[in-house]
Amino acid sequence: RVSSVLNHDVKHFGKQHLFDGSEETCWNSDQGTSQWVTLDFPRPVKVSELHIQFQGGFSSRLCTLEGCRTGEELVKISELYPQDNHAMQISFQVEETVLDKLKITFGSSTDFFGRIVIYHLGVLGERL
Repeated sequence: RVSSVLNHDVKHFGKQHLFDGSEETCWNSDQGTSQWVTLDFPRPVKVSELHIQFQGGFSSRLCTLEGCRTGEELVKISELYPQDNHAMQISFQVEETVLDKLKITFGSSTDFFGRIVIYHLGVLGERL
């Protein structure tokens, strides 16, 4: 799930583009002060690393990671401070945490209107 999609245009800017592997598609949020992506895993995972590729000018200065097991409340795992560029950012090591749900909140957009654009999102770890 995602917080929003630019102009409700799911076909061109929907969440499916976060994981499609194409360099020509992206998830593009609508305007707003806090955008987010929530991932529900079919079985528990141990997350260890996060890869994100923003569009420069539409990135987040602060990403808050929260996670939980099924039936529990989300708890804060860590905060990440991405760069405002178009490069794949793969240096985000996450304290290994077992979870069924991961929420990434983009709290401080570099875009004046609060939009976030992500070309690739990768969550690395292991299935349990």
